[in-house]
Amino acid sequence: MEQKELFELPELDRRKTKEAVEEAFVKYRMYKYLQFDDREAAITSPFKDVVVKTSGTSDKTADTAIYNADMKEYQKRFCEKLERVVKHLPSLEQFLVEKRYMDRNAEYMTDLKMYNFVFQPPISAKFYYKLQRNAFYKIALAMDFV
Repeated sequence: MEQKELFELPELDRRKTKEAVEEAFVKYRMYKYLQFDDREAAITSPFKDVVVKTSGTSDKTADTAIYNADMKEYQKRFCEKLERVVKHLPSLEQFLVEKRYMDRNAEYMTDLKMYNFVFQPPISAKFYYKLQRNAFYKIALAMDFV
């Protein structure tokens, strides 16, 4: 085996990669900027004529508390991991990703606005999409979207 083959990066389907990364950024904005609603345990149990036998526990309050803690921790870790990955991108790619996908108002930002108005001086659409493609490739590898 040649030395070159050891360090070859995998080839990714551009469309699927873009969809996966954009979906991750939608989740990121949801987790980062929307308040997580805790589940609440029912105080009274419903009336049942039938006796139900289960092998698991029936402590709904504990199940709810565990779910709330686990979801908050999952969301926090997801956001931190994605932020860490983006911080390691080259500066132009990092700028593009932060402004276009991670900002609180990113849903209202378009690619056209990005390369014509946000980048100063403006950059070409071709260069913009090359930066985006490179950033998405690196993010997909780092976040295990492959």
